[in-house]
Order: sequence, then C-alpha cells, then structure tokens
Amino acid sequence: MTTTASTSASGSASGSTSGSTSGSASGSTRESALLESVPTGLLIDGVWRDASAGDTFAVIDPATGRELARVADATPADAVAALDAAAAAADDWAATAPRVRGEILRRAFDLATEHREDLALLMTVEMGKSLAEARGEVTYGAEFLRWFSEEAVRISGRYGTNPEGTGTTIVSHRPVGPCLLITPWNFPLAMATRKIAPALAAGCTVVLKPAELTPLTSLYFAALLIEAGVPAGVVNVVTTTDSSGVASAVMADDRLRKVSFTGSTPVGKILLKQAADNVLRTSMELGGNAPFLVFDDADVDAAVAGAMLAKFRNIGEACTAANRFFVQRGVADEFAEKLTAKVRELAVGRGTDEGVSIGPLINDAAVAKNAELVDDAVSRGAAVATGGAAVDGPGTFFQPTVLTGITPGTRLLREEIFGPVAAISTFETEEEGVRLANDTEFGLVSYAFTRDLARGHRLITSLRSGMLGLNTGVVSNASAPFGGVKSSGLGREGGAEGIHEYLDTTYTLLPAS
Repeated sequence: MTTTASTSASGSASGSTSGSTSGSASGSTRESALLESVPTGLLIDGVWRDASAGDTFAVIDPATGRELARVADATPADAVAALDAAAAAADDWAATAPRVRGEILRRAFDLATEHREDLALLMTVEMGKSLAEARGEVTYGAEFLRWFSEEAVRISGRYGTNPEGTGTTIVSHRPVGPCLLITPWNFPLAMATRKIAPALAAGCTVVLKPAELTPLTSLYFAALLIEAGVPAGVVNVVTTTDSSGVASAVMADDRLRKVSFTGSTPVGKILLKQAADNVLRTSMELGGNAPFLVFDDADVDAAVAGAMLAKFRNIGEACTAANRFFVQRGVADEFAEKLTAKVRELAVGRGTDEGVSIGPLINDAAVAKNAELVDDAVSRGAAVATGGAAVDGPGTFFQPTVLTGITPGTRLLREEIFGPVAAISTFETEEEGVRLANDTEFGLVSYAFTRDLARGHRLITSLRSGMLGLNTGVVSNASAPFGGVKSSGLGREGGAEGIHEYLDTTYTLLPAS
C-alpha cells in the first residue's frame, strides 16, 4: 500500500514491516539473499576483518525500522591500520601504468553496471529512495568509473622554452598520495565513485569512510572493486559510529596527503581546521541552499517539470535540491497551482513498492526538522497548498509539501531543508530575484527558467553559485565539474578538473645549454 501527497497525516506510509521488496515472498527472499552477500567487515589491505574491539552496529531500513544487517564498528586504531595499508601500497600504485589503472576502473564500471539491480536494491532498503531513482544513481555513479578510466591516460603536462629563452620549462603531475574519502548517506554509491574513481585514476590510494547510516552499498561496491582487480591496500574501507575519532586519527598522521569530504558545512569547517595542521589538500562539497528562479517569460510547464526534479528527486535529500523557489509575480499563481497538482500525484511508501516516488526520510531527526521548518513558515504567514505533516509510521515518512507566501525571516530561507518541502516566494524584477537568490551563505547550485537569451547570459555571471541549471532541474554529470562557492565548499569533482584534485603539480627548469 502506498499513499499520495494529498493523503492525511494519519495515512499509512508503508504496506508492510516485513522488509519485502514488493509484498511477495520472492521479493523478500531476494532481499534477504542480497543482504547476506554483503561483506560486513572492514576492508584493510585486501582482507575483510572484524573491528579490533569486536564491536558492530546496526544498519536500519528507514521505511520499516527493521534491522538490515550489522557491520564492523571501526576504532581509530583500525583507521590507522587502513592508512598503513594505503601508505604501503602508494608507491606501487602510483607507478602502475595509467592504462592499467584505467582498465581496472573500466572493469569496475562493467561490474557496477552488471550488478545494477543489487546495488539499487541495497540503496533503496538502507537509504529509502525509490528503486527507479536508485537505478538512476547506479547509472550516474558508474559513469564516474568510466569517465575517469578514460582520464587516467590523459594526465598531461607542458614542455617549452621559457619567455626569456634561458631554459626549458617542464610541468608535470604526480599523485598527491594516500587520501581519506568521507562520503554521505544520501547517495551511497555515486558519492563513493565520484571520489574513488579520480583518486585511483590519478594513482592515489584511499581510505573510504562511508556514512554509518548507509554503509552496505559502499561495502558491496568495494567487493566489486576487488573483483575488478584493484590491488590490496589501494582501496580500504572503514565503517564506524565514531566518525570524528576515526577521521581525526587519520588526519593527524602525516602520511595522509588529502581529505575529500561531502557533507554538512559545520563538519566541513571542522575538517578544514584539522587539515591545516598537516597542510592537507582538501576537497569540500558542503551544504546548499539552492534558489529556483522562474521569470515571467518562462515556459511554466517546463519550469514545473524542472522543479519536480530539482526539489523532489531523492526525496529532497540532496545538496543540489532546490530549497527556495522565487517566482516572478506574473506567473506565480500558475506555477504554484501546477506544481501543487504534480506534487499531489506523488506516491509515498517504501521505495521497493510499485509506483512509489517518495520514500522515507533518513531518520526521525530529519522528520522532526522538516516539521519544524513547515510550522515556522506557517506561523509567519505561509499557506500549505498540499502536505505539510509527517506520516504515521512505521517508517520515517513526510508528506510531499508545497508552501506559498513565504515571508522574509522564515527559517526555510536560511536553512537547508533536506526533505520534500517546496517553499514559494514571489519577486517583481530580475534585480530583486537575483538579490534574493544570492542572499545566502551558500553557493552550490542555482536554477533559473527564462526564455530570454540575454537574461540567461546575465544570470551566468550574476548568480553566485558554482553551478547553474538554466532551463533544467538537474545539473549533475560525470563529465562536468561539480562543486560550489562560499560556504558550499572548495574544489571540483567530475570533469577534466576532477582528476587534478588528486594531483600535485611539479615545475622543472632545465637551463639552456
């Protein structure tokens, strides 16, 4: 059983607490068999092992509250052991021919594609997204493996006479060394491949610390990397409930040369301070507060379609999710009515159920935050067009929601929502719309819909964000540089720029003879 967005808050969010994929015995059997096949230990130096203290922690299905598995709970000492392995393997991996590194990544791409259904099901049961969206993530995440398999053989430099004619300039690149990769729970596969693939392509070894809420996908993927031929010690995985202790232990070791983190801005700032002690290279993909601008001349139907993708993809639990909708006065009512109609069609339920679009939020805290943000907006004069409340359990569900009449000072305008809540404000002029869009400490991505080509070009420079979706609601692509400005982070992932985050630049001067 599933519900739609217009169902009352007391409606059931999931038809079963058994953990079945479709309510059938065959679905339950497949899910159980898959869970039993996932490694649950730490991957250190090519060996799956228990945590040194012998502790484990539970992975919970947010749609049912059911325990899916127990995985090893690493200590800081385990994390240092993983770094030992990465450091020991670093020289050999760096010396491995780029073509060989690329072919291993290409085999990993093939294996991820071959195991698409298993990876998708794992993401659905441990994170909550629908199977359709999970399959899309496998396609997206695997593409980083294919892209960087090709980039591995294209690491280039420069050679030429200097301007003074007194010598020859040689510019070359080499791997930075062992890396700590810290990934979030909302895209368990894609965030791992987006970091691991460029690191391996560049010749770096890694210690991966996946989020404790969704470790199973990363563990399964690590097993695929071993099958693809990644040598022992090149990729190590530590799962833990002591994220701070594990990260601090590894970052305090001067053998580590880079940390790449995707997560909240407050945690990113802590890591940046810790990275300063050993002057580590850093890549930080942090929080977002994306504006979604709709101008009077926009194709409103296209804007609504883009809004559904930008806001409700991944249950709204994405740093790229549209957070603040600013609609020019002339089309505001039409946009709100059409968006509300589409949102009311969204089915809520366990992601494995047929036709479900909106799965559970990741935990009770996420539900509470979304409820608080909606209540704050309503208390300040906003109207609830649809949704607006949590759904009774089992599971951590929240109704897909549209709010109109958002007023200045509302928390929704300042805080990242990370849930299926669309908050609509209006503006009068382009200048006002841009000012409202830029009125945030964040700058990851912006979205804008207009048929005015000149305005579109102006927005490229006037909107202060690292990415812009112009007449589209999705910007992510393995071939493009992903990243933000201001409090949304440092560095870029993907594209030709992505591999250089894992390379040091060396300049050599050869005097003229």
